[in-house]
Amino acid sequence: MTNSTLFDLAFLLAAPFWALMILAPGWRFTDRIAASPLPMVPVLAVYLVLAAGVFPQLWAAVSHPDLAGFQELLRLGGGAGAIWAQVIAWDLFLGQWMYREARTLRIHPLVMGPLLVLTVLLSPFGVLLFLALRAVVRRRTRRAAPRRTAPQITFACHRGAESPG
Repeated sequence: MTNSTLFDLAFLLAAPFWALMILAPGWRFTDRIAASPLPMVPVLAVYLVLAAGVFPQLWAAVSHPDLAGFQELLRLGGGAGAIWAQVIAWDLFLGQWMYREARTLRIHPLVMGPLLVLTVLLSPFGVLLFLALRAVVRRRTRRAAPRRTAPQITFACHRGAESPG
């Protein structure tokens, strides 16, 4: 397989899982799939194949990070593809977490769908908006929850009946 094919494959392997979380959020299999780390495995396999082909340059870029090293890595087809596959896997991880959090917090799917699309395309923006939404929902949930007080314990005294002596 060529670097170009692997580059395309990275997104194609993640797309069905994104589609489930966005288009079929209420389906019980979507919940099970989103709770599993397995959807990332094929994308990570693509990453490993691409990274293996440029490992010396990749190692140099991550072990001593500087802009010039990353620019050199991205000039290589396998380097750009490896970084792309890593981003796709990370975005999917974030999307799965956001999906599960939204289900727990009962955030409506019509709100989450666009946020998940934004996360697929520009994950930092999608994640930051979700974190803000999550904070608002949690705050409202805490305010709406009835305050629980300790149960009142009362003792009743019965008069009139004398205990035997």
